[in-house]
Amino acid sequence: MSSLVLRLGLAQLLNWGVSFYLPGAFASAILRDTHWPATLVHGGLSIALLVMALVSPLSGRWIDRFGGRRVMCAGSLLNAAGCLLLATSTTPVHYLAAWLVLGVGMRLSLYDAAFATLAAILGQDARRAMVQITLFGGLATSLFWPLGGWLADSFGWRTGLACFATFAMLGWTLLLGLPQMARVSPAGTTRSVAIDLPRRPALLYGLAMALIAFLASGLSAHLTGLLAGHGLPIALAALWGIGQVAARLVESLQTRPIPALRLNLWVGVALPACFTLGLAGLGSAPLAGLFVLAYGALNGLATLLRASLPLELFANDAYASALGRLLAPAFVLAAVAPWAYALLRTRAGDLAMLWLSLAIALGVMLTALALYRVPGVELAEK
Repeated sequence: MSSLVLRLGLAQLLNWGVSFYLPGAFASAILRDTHWPATLVHGGLSIALLVMALVSPLSGRWIDRFGGRRVMCAGSLLNAAGCLLLATSTTPVHYLAAWLVLGVGMRLSLYDAAFATLAAILGQDARRAMVQITLFGGLATSLFWPLGGWLADSFGWRTGLACFATFAMLGWTLLLGLPQMARVSPAGTTRSVAIDLPRRPALLYGLAMALIAFLASGLSAHLTGLLAGHGLPIALAALWGIGQVAARLVESLQTRPIPALRLNLWVGVALPACFTLGLAGLGSAPLAGLFVLAYGALNGLATLLRASLPLELFANDAYASALGRLLAPAFVLAAVAPWAYALLRTRAGDLAMLWLSLAIALGVMLTALALYRVPGVELAEK
């Protein structure tokens, strides 16, 4: 494993743990101490995801202009600042302001920024490195949830969040060692490059990623409740992460990676079958476990496709711009999905959530079929 992948991978592990997965470590302790509404405490992450959507189109331009190292370093510093703001928050306004800062930091430091950085450095050879860094990120919950819980129980959640800020700074030091890939004009000044994306592939890619983000965010927020509501062991939810990491590991071991368009088609076709299994298996622990494992694997592959599809659909110098512009709707839908699923669950019950998920999975399949059949996408200039 190269030094580049190791630095980026460890930085991803740290930045995911101190930002996106932070509520899983500290939300319960914050609720007990502050007595703030649960909607406020858990809504901080939704606020951050909306900020990510707003910042996303700019982030691609910043990576093009300043290079991935500078942008990702700035993201890690903002994550550290956000953790410190949370640690010192005494009012709801202060608390939500901290999540605004974390939202910017997350967009500049997590997978999509790392993928754009790798694409700029490695070009068409970036896919294997992208898979490898997601293996690190996939371990974030396994490390930071128990670590955060221990810190909160032993020293209090404010001290725990201060420690998380230190971890974000460690991520910053790792990112300082990345090569600088800023584009420089002949006059020696940094510039931003305007990119025109092929319309139909861009729209289909953006739609597919938005549907997948809505599905993953909504289901992850309610999976344990869904299992418990049908008398199934909540421990089955752990199979999600196992499936996710296992699928990425298998992909990383391939000597000849499957073309992203073909893999996208396979994932699109498998998703409706997976949720059909989920609907049929709610009364059986083995079938429910198989459903959770299978969906985790498919979601893990979908994360890789989010990174690797643009390498086949668009020119190399369009990568950062494409992700910045086309993923903004995905962040918005990821933010509203937990609320939408909760509303549906309250009004129509648990099965309605799975029927909605099946309908969304069918939408993903249709976009995958349409994208696979787009004429000439394999001829995109590289």
